Amino acid sequence: MVLRDGAGMSARPAGRTLCRLEEIDDPGSRGFEFDDRSIFVVRRGATVAAYVNSCPHTRGPLDWVEHRFLNLARTHILCGTHGAVFRLEDGYCIDGPCIGDHLTALKVVVESGLLRLLD
Repeated sequence: MVLRDGAGMSARPAGRTLCRLEEIDDPGSRGFEFDDRSIFVVRRGATVAAYVNSCPHTRGPLDWVEHRFLNLARTHILCGTHGAVFRLEDGYCIDGPCIGDHLTALKVVVESGLLRLLD
């Protein structure tokens, strides 16, 4: 879930700055590692979503190459281990062994061009 430029917020949200939004291809993805936590962000146009880097089927990481979480057409999230396919906007699995399950979503905000992960 993304909130654009602090919409509906009166104060700067607590959280961690991940990167500048322009550092993520459109469409594209990027992984982040910190505090013993692996997450990734996907972007398509103004839609930005963040997820825990863990497949609901195997609990293993989804990326098959560093920062590569999308299929070759860059239309869906793809698990590199067994080919499960997830929608970018909500992490819902539409194909593969965990069909009907979801990735664990995280809240992010774009603020002054910076992508921030909310606590």
